[in-house]
Amino acid sequence: MDVNILEDCFLCYPINSNMGNLLRLLTREEPPRPDIFVDFENAAPTETERETFYVVDTVLRNADTLLLDLKQYKGAINEIREAIANASSEPHQEKAWHTVLPLVSRLKNYYEFSLKLEAVVPRLLWELCSGTLTATEHLEQQQALVKQFAEIIHFTLKFDELKMRNPAVQNDFSYYRRTISRMRMTATIEDANEADYEVNNELANKMSLFYAQATPMLRTLSEVMTKFTTENKDLPIENTTECLSTMAAICRRMIENPEFCARFRNEDTVLFCLRVMVGVIILYDHVHPVGAFAKNSSIDVRGSIKVLKEQSADMTDGLLNALRYTTKHLNDENTPKQIKVLLA
Repeated sequence: MDVNILEDCFLCYPINSNMGNLLRLLTREEPPRPDIFVDFENAAPTETERETFYVVDTVLRNADTLLLDLKQYKGAINEIREAIANASSEPHQEKAWHTVLPLVSRLKNYYEFSLKLEAVVPRLLWELCSGTLTATEHLEQQQALVKQFAEIIHFTLKFDELKMRNPAVQNDFSYYRRTISRMRMTATIEDANEADYEVNNELANKMSLFYAQATPMLRTLSEVMTKFTTENKDLPIENTTECLSTMAAICRRMIENPEFCARFRNEDTVLFCLRVMVGVIILYDHVHPVGAFAKNSSIDVRGSIKVLKEQSADMTDGLLNALRYTTKHLNDENTPKQIKVLLA
């Protein structure tokens, strides 16, 4: 339908805030492509950023340690297998149980970190999406907060990548829950004390839902962003989606521009930019009503895929798979065939 006709049709009827947001998203002009450098390595907070920056920093300072811990997570596969094979052997049961307990403590730590991210992300989004600045101006003038948002996205994709490669994460927690359930059925009333368990029943239910997701951190982040756009009705939804699309464009441009790449001091910054680019595309696809792959999307998905495929396969295969399997609208009928072919 012609955009002008669409606008005329909407003008005939009262428009509530949600309809207004959708209309603006469907009829907006394509934003300019930003050619700015965001210092993801060294950006320091300005006076106006400082308060939010330090709140978020108290959470983010533990992100790398948590990723390293998950990377080194070996699990209790052998002990659990032996316990199952020797169900009547008390020593085997004890060995498996005492091996799993500290692992569950680590899984609890990962889950609680997701709750901390859930608490700080809305504050970060508000700073980056509200006010009179354009998306480009926000990202250029609030680089320390942009860096933190990028670090959250980078952490999210990296955590989920590590989790998907390690089936022990979900297997260990499933064994813990089964064992706890069995202990409750056989315990006396006096013995059945929730405080004796590493994770109480209520928390165990929440953790079980979290780890049942293929990409639990991404699910958490996308739900936080969706909730942010629906709860802040006075903030146009395009403020958030344009923040995401502009971040994707900036990350792509920083990789494409040799002058920008030359300013990177750390060779890992290229991969960081690629991961953030993919992350914001995925988030955009979850938050925007028609997603990132539609023809009128403000994200250059084809250009982004091209940049990914120009890098070494060992660097980007996981990111291409993230676009294939964790986006929401890729398989929609209105997704251009060229994009589906590129990701086939």
